[in-house]
Amino acid sequence: ICDMWDNHWCSGAARRVQALALRMAPVIDQARARGILIVHAPSDTMEFYKDFPQRQRMLRIAKIEPPPPLGLGDPPLPIDDRDGGCDTEDATYKAWTRENSAIPLDAADVISDNGIEIYSLLRERGIRNLLVMGVHVNMCVLNRSFAIKKMTNWGIRCVLLRDLTDSMYNPKDRPYVSHDRGTGLVVEHIERYWCPSAASADLM
Repeated sequence: ICDMWDNHWCSGAARRVQALALRMAPVIDQARARGILIVHAPSDTMEFYKDFPQRQRMLRIAKIEPPPPLGLGDPPLPIDDRDGGCDTEDATYKAWTRENSAIPLDAADVISDNGIEIYSLLRERGIRNLLVMGVHVNMCVLNRSFAIKKMTNWGIRCVLLRDLTDSMYNPKDRPYVSHDRGTGLVVEHIERYWCPSAASADLM
């Protein structure tokens, strides 16, 4: 669950994340009930979680050095997000302190925003497949150390849950399409160059 924070500097993004969190919650609960390990990855908030057992559990895992990256190509995105992608013209500041409270946290879950920690956890438990949900699909979902590009280059099979993500894209920028279409273009880019996608309904 990538960067589903409690707030965002872009008010448009914050509203969409809140709605997304409510849609995610039952999917997460059912995935957990079927034995899927849930990894909460709200970047830049580990200080808030430092005493949580779900965070402490990650810190105790023996680190496993990832293999050399596969060196996959990294074509440019089909949208222009160079100005931050906010569609509500807000100024940048660090708005987040923790994960969105609508997302259920269970005793069996883990918390980390560190790619080496999460890779080590997957190897320790023999997990080869990583379902990725969260925001933003053109930024953090692709580029965090625990997210699609890095994990795919380390040989982990990623699958993007395409209806449980959003983009930082302003329709005033290239290619001048709606926000939802901009998100869809990035999903198609990921499907073409990085990993397959699935709908949460298929998982359910």
